[in-house]
Amino acid sequence: MNEICMIAAAGENNALAKDGDLPWHLPDDFKRFKKLTSGHKIIMGRKTFETFDRPLPNREHIIVTRDTTYTVTCKDCTVVHSMEEAMDFVKSDALSFIIGGGEIYRQGERFADTIELTRVHHIFEGADTFFPEIDETVWALTAEEFHPKDDRHNFSFSYLRYRRR
Repeated sequence: MNEICMIAAAGENNALAKDGDLPWHLPDDFKRFKKLTSGHKIIMGRKTFETFDRPLPNREHIIVTRDTTYTVTCKDCTVVHSMEEAMDFVKSDALSFIIGGGEIYRQGERFADTIELTRVHHIFEGADTFFPEIDETVWALTAEEFHPKDDRHNFSFSYLRYRRR
């Protein structure tokens, strides 16, 4: 069975980023993202890919772009030109992740079976990229774990797991 999981961190107003950067630093969330996605294919838009200094280790990157001239020469990176092409590319894998950005989440939601959302408990003004609103008639919250603000995390946050109804 092929499972598609959207994984993201978003503020209370669904803010994902401002000017291509995260408006928070949550080390435990970075560790969780790495643990969950390592060894799997990760699907992302070109803009998200270009925010990385280098490809993330131990993950195969599927980069979605409408630009048919866009190329990447990095090992473990494949360029595709639609979300359907990305889904076809991962169809033989047990689990793959959609990691953003905002437009890729909107296009990918209809293919997703689960959502792993880190809800950052703050409203981030000036954000320019947003996670889609979660429709609770489509998605059921199946797990929730709260993490308070501490000396390593400027904001409290919760890990939320949703499964398609």
